[in-house]
Amino acid sequence: MKRSFSGYWPWIVVAVTFLALIAAAAFRSTVSLLFEPMESEFGWDRTIVSVAIGVNLFFYGITAPFAATLMNRFSIRSVAVVALTLIAIGSALAVIFPTPLGLILTWGVLIGFATGCLALVFASMVAGRWFHRHRGLITGVFSAAYATGSLIFLPLLSLVLTTSGWRATAFTVASLAVAIMVVFGLLFRDKPSEVGLRPFGLAADAPVQDSTGPISVRANFALLGEVVRTRPFLILAGTFFICGWTTNGLIGSHFIPATHDHGMPVTTAAGLLALIGIFDFIGTILSGYLTDRFNPIILLAIYYGFRGVALFSVPFLLGPTVEPPMFFFVVFYGLDWIATVPPTIELCRRYFGIERSGVVFGWVFASHMIGAGFASVFAGIIRDLQGTYLIAWITAAILCMLATAAVWTLRNDSEAITSPT
Repeated sequence: MKRSFSGYWPWIVVAVTFLALIAAAAFRSTVSLLFEPMESEFGWDRTIVSVAIGVNLFFYGITAPFAATLMNRFSIRSVAVVALTLIAIGSALAVIFPTPLGLILTWGVLIGFATGCLALVFASMVAGRWFHRHRGLITGVFSAAYATGSLIFLPLLSLVLTTSGWRATAFTVASLAVAIMVVFGLLFRDKPSEVGLRPFGLAADAPVQDSTGPISVRANFALLGEVVRTRPFLILAGTFFICGWTTNGLIGSHFIPATHDHGMPVTTAAGLLALIGIFDFIGTILSGYLTDRFNPIILLAIYYGFRGVALFSVPFLLGPTVEPPMFFFVVFYGLDWIATVPPTIELCRRYFGIERSGVVFGWVFASHMIGAGFASVFAGIIRDLQGTYLIAWITAAILCMLATAAVWTLRNDSEAITSPT
């Protein structure tokens, strides 16, 4: 009976990791729900809340490589439990100290850091340690959870906000974080060896690769200094910068106001964005499945190429109503939204080894968030100067084509890619 039950451990770990990723993605986004009620109650202007969100994004992105170091040093479970606890504390303190500085320190710093510990680096480390077979698929499942978590929690939190106010919403986030922390702490295990198992799908006679990477900040920066001199890292970080530019930074931040400029109701535009999220869930899992079976370099080149084509079409699709070509864009772009994540993570593993891939991908992910920040500012400036987003759409499309060309050059280094063990 004991042996039979032990076979479920990989899937128990997948389930609780999936739950933590969904929750972290939703909790990071919750402050967007509190914009108007807090501004109305305290007479704040939009800049105050925008600064809090900017600080949140900064800490969310820059935490990633150091989260990998912390998890290597103290264990994934310990860091994740502390992160969920910080989310609960930050949400509660935002109610207790409802001031501009309080919002920046709680939702900006505390929750930004905490959710950064529970982002895609966390997901890649769990998948790398627990799975040999189906690793790309599991990475895709985790990436989908990260991308669409808000679709599950935010509608529920919106209902709480409507019926009970922003304070009850913040306390609800705190309560959910505590509940998930308890479940995660009880059921998660760092490595298969802790329950007498080997990575799922690894042959009995194959060695288990040591998954402990840099365990200090100094070693983290030393690793960055080493890999930043390699062409594969520069290409992966550069293309992921473009991925962030064309997803979170442009579509995520400016799609709704861009459609509103063309007369589309905000509710309709929000519905289209939600549909993009639904198809993203499907596309990211499918990308993980394909990453297990095909060359991730070719997959990345295809993803960025088709994304560029889709972005070129956007200026011709916007209008006051939703026409059939717009549905084509929503479905196509949704399937491609962060389909780049599984092959990018897999290439980090193959080029730099599983034991170092968590930290390496952490820096690649930080590049993603920097790209998102630049795109958000760039698109806003273009809109203010010209009254239209046309140049922003075209620039993003060209960047995707450049990403396709850059990724394609990695084919010449195919002999340098190590087969993951």
